[in-house]
Amino acid sequence: MTRSLLSALHQASLISQTEIDKVQHEVRQHHIGYPEALIRTGIFTDKDLARHLAHLFSLSVADVHQFDYQSLCQQLAIRPLIERHRILPLAIDNNILTLGIADPTETSSLDECRFATGLTIQPVLLPRQQLENAIRRVYGQQVASTLNMTPVSEQDLMQLTESPVRSDATPEDDDAPLSRYLNQLLLDAIRRQASDIHIEPFEQSCRIRFRCDGLLLIYANQPTDLAVRLTARLKILARLNIAERRLPQDGRFRLALNQNMTVDMRVSTLPAQWGEKIVLRLLDNNHIPLSLEHLGYPDSQREAFEKALRKPQGLILVTGPTGSGKTLSLYAGLSWLNQEHRNICTAEDPVEIQLPGINQLQINPVIGLDFSSALRTFLRQDPDVIMIGEIRDQETAAMAVRAAQTGHLVLSTLHTNSAAETLTRLGHLGIAPYELGASLSLIISQRLVRCLCPHCRQAVSLPDSLQNHPELPITLYEASPQGCEYCNQGYLGRTGLFELCMSNSSAPTADNTLTMTQTPVDGLSLETAGIRLLRQGITSLSELRRVLASDPLTQLMSTA
Repeated sequence: MTRSLLSALHQASLISQTEIDKVQHEVRQHHIGYPEALIRTGIFTDKDLARHLAHLFSLSVADVHQFDYQSLCQQLAIRPLIERHRILPLAIDNNILTLGIADPTETSSLDECRFATGLTIQPVLLPRQQLENAIRRVYGQQVASTLNMTPVSEQDLMQLTESPVRSDATPEDDDAPLSRYLNQLLLDAIRRQASDIHIEPFEQSCRIRFRCDGLLLIYANQPTDLAVRLTARLKILARLNIAERRLPQDGRFRLALNQNMTVDMRVSTLPAQWGEKIVLRLLDNNHIPLSLEHLGYPDSQREAFEKALRKPQGLILVTGPTGSGKTLSLYAGLSWLNQEHRNICTAEDPVEIQLPGINQLQINPVIGLDFSSALRTFLRQDPDVIMIGEIRDQETAAMAVRAAQTGHLVLSTLHTNSAAETLTRLGHLGIAPYELGASLSLIISQRLVRCLCPHCRQAVSLPDSLQNHPELPITLYEASPQGCEYCNQGYLGRTGLFELCMSNSSAPTADNTLTMTQTPVDGLSLETAGIRLLRQGITSLSELRRVLASDPLTQLMSTA
């Protein structure tokens, strides 16, 4: 990307010099392109940036979903060019290739594509996140092309299991076969978009599993002795006590796979019957899109969320079970709020994603630094926005509600299964109904569902009772049991189901409980949001049944 993109926006009075400096700092710090930096800093939304660039450069804005780009990409076979320049072939008509781009000042990509295909290039603008999602759907997660390392052979692994483990090893020690195996393991996890790696020793073998799209999948079974060496190596890298095998330990480290790729990992050890189990959480901050649109919020729900974020005070709660994406929604909200004139403080356990410009605190209950004490300190730090990782006890709940009543915008999470149960849970924590009525702005209940792989999904027919139902297409889609080279057992990526409810500020009822508006924002419950994705062919009925623990078609069948 060239700096002329920022110059064009500056000459059109769309960004200031201060904002240019902020964007350039973001680019240098995170090694990203200018379109992504403009969005990450909150200067433009994805769609607004595309609209402004279309006006400045006299281009049209396209919708990637209107094109069969997946077949075309396979036909042209220019994957290195697409991944290097972040462009996307959309259609060919009369030797004219319609090419989706995010930065119209990057003319070298057009010239290279013209040379590689022999076609005339017609550029169109795509919203950056839509472009990235499409490239990921075709080729999978963007990963460095190669590590230039020799694969670990079976003989190497046998030698590893036979040699003793050194307790005095240091991170600088070169245990080449083990280091190569660990690098291979991490690279495969990144390629498969895994969020966690589980290394589990048993009596006869060591099982290695990846958590992909929320589910654990077996990656390999290795000799038990290899688990001992991997555990020792990982504990050294995370600066943990290699001699302590009786107590759990937690650490963190960054591993350079090559000159262009580093991986941040959180390490957790657990003493088990046959050895220490290791769980690695892969933290890829640069590739996590923190926009409400990318998380799957429909326009009406996104506008309701943004309306609550615009308020100078109030309490916004995100609810759902563990693994439902609550923290990511909070991060997306914080990124939307992240401006120079706001003082934003967060208390987290642990800090998952580092957000430049935001004061993030990791709590440590061992030394008395819990959520309530962190919140008490924040209130003496002149905050505008406070994020509390989770409301767990009465004191934290009371302080959060009080802060929301006294001029602060407070965001937090709560473990409940629905938006309506949130009020009951807060009541059990001792929060009076009149306090909730004066402080609660928005409740978001959410789940994450896996998206069908567009390459191998299979069409299935509707039940006879629903063949003519107006809310459903004639054909639904299910995952291919075997999957394909692009996906994990028929699924690729996840998206969100959301139910947003506003609090009712009317007086408490006779039984001293606060009521909620009976109709969610845009009339979308979790079930109806799931049916919308089903209708669009994004997910499957079996996946909705798994996540919602109910059949979303039951109500439709009863009214058909």
